[in-house]
Amino acid sequence: MYSREKSLILRRKAGSYTWSVLRFFIVFGMCFVILYPLIYMISCAFRAPADMKDPTVVWIPRHLTLSVMQETMKVMDIWKTLGTTLFLNIGCSLLQVISCAVTGYGFARFRFRGRRLLFGIAVLMILVPPQIIAIPQYMLFRSFGPFNLINNPLCMYLPAAMGCGIKSGLMIFIFRQFFKGLPRELEDAAYLDGCGPFRTFAKVMAPNAKGAFITVFLFSVVWYWNDFYVSSVFFTKNQTIALCLKNINVLLSQALFNGTDVSPREQIVWMEAACLLAVAPVLIMYIFLQRHFTEGIERSGLAG
Repeated sequence: MYSREKSLILRRKAGSYTWSVLRFFIVFGMCFVILYPLIYMISCAFRAPADMKDPTVVWIPRHLTLSVMQETMKVMDIWKTLGTTLFLNIGCSLLQVISCAVTGYGFARFRFRGRRLLFGIAVLMILVPPQIIAIPQYMLFRSFGPFNLINNPLCMYLPAAMGCGIKSGLMIFIFRQFFKGLPRELEDAAYLDGCGPFRTFAKVMAPNAKGAFITVFLFSVVWYWNDFYVSSVFFTKNQTIALCLKNINVLLSQALFNGTDVSPREQIVWMEAACLLAVAPVLIMYIFLQRHFTEGIERSGLAG
């Protein structure tokens, strides 16, 4: 009996050790796949173009330099472009969070005729690509009553305020799942104190949904930050980070190379510097809000 129990304990320890080793290799592999592009981006952004032709240079640059980053910032007109992007991004994200929160709260806590059908239509917004509705939206904003909203921030703000912004269906779903998980007693206590539905949402439910608000805000900021299709449809005179990145080859050729014979391999350093400039603000924001983002994902039911 003693030898049988000892062998069982040894098998359990061996199984636990084997799983720990396998888990390490799985996590290490996933980290390598995720971090490899970022590490390569940083390595290229701070090396001289000549290092790209040196076969001995793989990760650590032989000639560290800031000139490539400075030239790329000048080509992208980074401060003006960043200001334009933030003006559109933050405004649309805030409006989208508010509209989707109110909509998700209505689907979660109120019962009315056609509720399931309307929620299904809202969820279908996730599946509809923006290319399908781009032409009708352009025609609408071009003749919006007596106004022409093309090249006007309102053509981005209005859909976000009406809960029809980029990926609004997913955000409505997140808020619905989150508010469904809150106890009904919170609303009942607010109603007993004389609060109406809107005041209950603003004073009681919204403060308890901080994690969901931060999660949706992060999603919205990232999607608006990376958007170039919608921006290129409605804006011909505007410049955002995503549009700069989309046209970086043309911008570099016009403003920097100017007919100079620069090999495609050497051009990679400027392209990687532009990518790093584009992704850095989002990474910094995520680092500070990571804990709230993870909590919101878990409580909204998106995590398995």
